[in-house]
Amino acid sequence: MKKEGTGKPRNPDIAIDASVEMRELRFEKVPDPEVNFRGNTRRNSVWRSKRANLPDEVQEDVVYRDAGIRLRIATEVVENTSDSENSSEH
Repeated sequence: MKKEGTGKPRNPDIAIDASVEMRELRFEKVPDPEVNFRGNTRRNSVWRSKRANLPDEVQEDVVYRDAGIRLRIATEVVENTSDSENSSEH
């Protein structure tokens, strides 16, 4: 799991949930998944995956059967109190 900020968005501004199931899956190369949250705003972000019939570290050329993955990506923009104080002065 990767996270930034607290990694616990309370009310995500953006959330993506996806799931996929497969009868058979084989990796020619072991993947190194990564999710990047870009931008210049402060935020609390997290991504998590839950696997069915897949180990945490898959192996090359192994056939996995009846597997599935559920993925959640969520991010919440965190207001910067100094920015809101500055904007109220103008």
